[in-house]
Amino acid sequence: MKIRMLALSLMLASGTGVTLASPTQCENKSFSLQLLGSGGPISDDGRASSASLIWWKNKPVAMIDAGGGAFLRFGQSGARLEDVGFIGLTHFHTDHVSDLPALFKGSYFFSSPRAIEMSGPTSGAGFPSLSGFMNAQFNAKNGAYAYLSGIYSGQGDIPLKVSLSNVDYRKTTPTKVYEKDGVSISALGIPHGNVPCLAYRIDTKDGSIVVSADQNGSNPHFLDFAKNADILVMPLAIDEQADPSSAFLHAKPSAVGRIAAAVKPKQLVLNHFMGKGLRLKEQSISIVRRYYKGPIYASRDLSCFPVH
Repeated sequence: MKIRMLALSLMLASGTGVTLASPTQCENKSFSLQLLGSGGPISDDGRASSASLIWWKNKPVAMIDAGGGAFLRFGQSGARLEDVGFIGLTHFHTDHVSDLPALFKGSYFFSSPRAIEMSGPTSGAGFPSLSGFMNAQFNAKNGAYAYLSGIYSGQGDIPLKVSLSNVDYRKTTPTKVYEKDGVSISALGIPHGNVPCLAYRIDTKDGSIVVSADQNGSNPHFLDFAKNADILVMPLAIDEQADPSSAFLHAKPSAVGRIAAAVKPKQLVLNHFMGKGLRLKEQSISIVRRYYKGPIYASRDLSCFPVH
């Protein structure tokens, strides 16, 4: 009975104009990173797969990746797709892209037409380019979601127009992929084994956020790309004793620590926890601390990190 009365009291308070704080939403949205998904492709860890929001001037201006669970977490964050001007895909593993069609379908409820710019890697190692990936899903003739093909023209039932940019992940210098309203975003290829993959750097007058997807840490150009970021996001998917195949795809904790020590971010945010790596999380973070002496945060779904 007490619980029901408390719930009723909260409902009444909400109805009288009192805004109730939500534990799923950022308190500071002036320039912040919000991890929608902090997990990977394992379904029983209680975490959504990779997806991040960049809040700027209280709006979610950019999104990096849209893995499984991102659609739900996006709604829980309080974000609106109408405010997102850019979506960057790091690579085409399912745990980074599988919720994209669901997000686009949500644009059916826009109050007016909107445009989103997208970028992703060029093709390689059996993976499509961004344009190839999008065509396979949304092509009007034979796409898996042909009924959403209007996103290319901005015509039809869905008031959304999407423009695509294929980024050469082999380049050793960054590619500018977005610049609008004080937000500048660039991309650089990173070695996720042989999978075409990108990292993204988001710059504003208030600082910079670098989001690295899966990488093994062997690209020296990433150090300059991420240098002195206010926030550096790095996956901590494997443990220090991981087998060579896993280490070909992902950076061990010691490699993450060395990268952070060289980049010197003001905050290091770790994500992509799963399986054995999740069970050994504290041990792995202690290894990272041997190299990087700044603040380290182990993210959870919907955790929020403002640029100070």
